[in-house]
Amino acid sequence: MEKHLIRYLALLALMTYSLLTQADSLPPEFVYLDEHIPNLRLEMNYASSQNFIGKPIPGYIKPRAILTRQAAQALAKVQQELAKFGLGLKIHDAYRPQQAVDEFSRWANDPSDNKMKYRYYPSIDKARLFELGYIAARSGHSRGSTVDLTLVTLSDGENLDMGGIYDFFGPESSPDATEPTASQRGHRLLLQLIMTKYGFKPYPQEWWHFTLVNEPFPDTYFNFPVQ
Repeated sequence: MEKHLIRYLALLALMTYSLLTQADSLPPEFVYLDEHIPNLRLEMNYASSQNFIGKPIPGYIKPRAILTRQAAQALAKVQQELAKFGLGLKIHDAYRPQQAVDEFSRWANDPSDNKMKYRYYPSIDKARLFELGYIAARSGHSRGSTVDLTLVTLSDGENLDMGGIYDFFGPESSPDATEPTASQRGHRLLLQLIMTKYGFKPYPQEWWHFTLVNEPFPDTYFNFPVQ
């Protein structure tokens, strides 16, 4: 009886380990950015309530940043060059599950939910977020090679002043906006120049948003969770 119990417990432990391993694993060609890029800062807004919806977003189980291996390798070169000047990257979002995109669409179609309007879209009618390109039924993030990020000082992790917060919906967030000061526009330009140098293209509405030009999955939208 005791031998059978030991065998049962051993089998149960093996099954539990297998399930945990599978849950934490990534699909082939995807990597965790903090395991591949030294001194990278993470502030994963969608895993918390600090976002334009005001609550954690489905699909973000842990505050981790995931990208395709190709995008991660390109981003590592960006970080390496910035480090020469005492600067680095802070990631706000990377791979985004389709279930999170679906939640954004649901929220955008609910006119009664304006909890975070005062902070993220004070001058924009929520009904126009699709039309203006801030919300979409499909996101490049779900293809795994798009990243939202900003610049920080390596010594203390302080954000460089970009003249606006991450995920602010409005023309002020365009990389070419004239509202920011010369210094703030300079920081945006620096981010854009170094990202494009290493193979990323900017998004016209958002200074923080970049996609790898030669992304490996241009037509595939993934839905595995961030964990």
